[in-house]
Amino acid sequence: MDHTILVGTLDLVLDLFGTFMFALSGAAAGVRHRLDLFGVLVLAFCAGTSGGILRDLLIGAVPPTAITDWRYLTAAVLAGLGTFWYPGIARIRSAVPLLDSVGLAVFAVDGAKKALDFGLGPVAATVLGMLSAIGGGLVRDILVSEVPVLFRSEIYAVAALAGASVVVLGRALSLPAGPTAVAGALLCLGLRLTAIRRGWKLPIAGGMEETP
Repeated sequence: MDHTILVGTLDLVLDLFGTFMFALSGAAAGVRHRLDLFGVLVLAFCAGTSGGILRDLLIGAVPPTAITDWRYLTAAVLAGLGTFWYPGIARIRSAVPLLDSVGLAVFAVDGAKKALDFGLGPVAATVLGMLSAIGGGLVRDILVSEVPVLFRSEIYAVAALAGASVVVLGRALSLPAGPTAVAGALLCLGLRLTAIRRGWKLPIAGGMEETP
């Protein structure tokens, strides 16, 4: 298979998989908040595509692929419908954090990879990978009136930065794109899930304790 076709296929698979996982997390959050079918589908689409849309806008890939390619809408709708008609996934306490973590990992590496493909430097590509990864979860939480996980002192954006850094380092060392993306995603996912399980959090500002 031609190298260009292989790279394009990898990008598409990563993008669609990340979209589907974030859409599942959005739909699960919608079901948990007892939204109607339309609300669940909207939340699934926004959660699934916001990170990719932000990434594409920042690198100048306009109009964003998530809007022009029917497969992204289809992935989000399927995730929304599946979760709405089988709401058991939303009743599992760990469902949203787990799905969100998978989406975070995929978009971190995919965002960094696409930024590099568009000629951005290592630092910019790493930051863009992080922004691409946190976009879906941020929009999802805001739409259901929750404090975004990004602002809860959890290991979230840091995990995305770690995953994106692996992709950027791999490109600098001319390592194969596929294994590098997998390694970056696994690092991000492992760091995020371990932080959830062990309760790891970032330091918070002192001297502002709540008064009764």
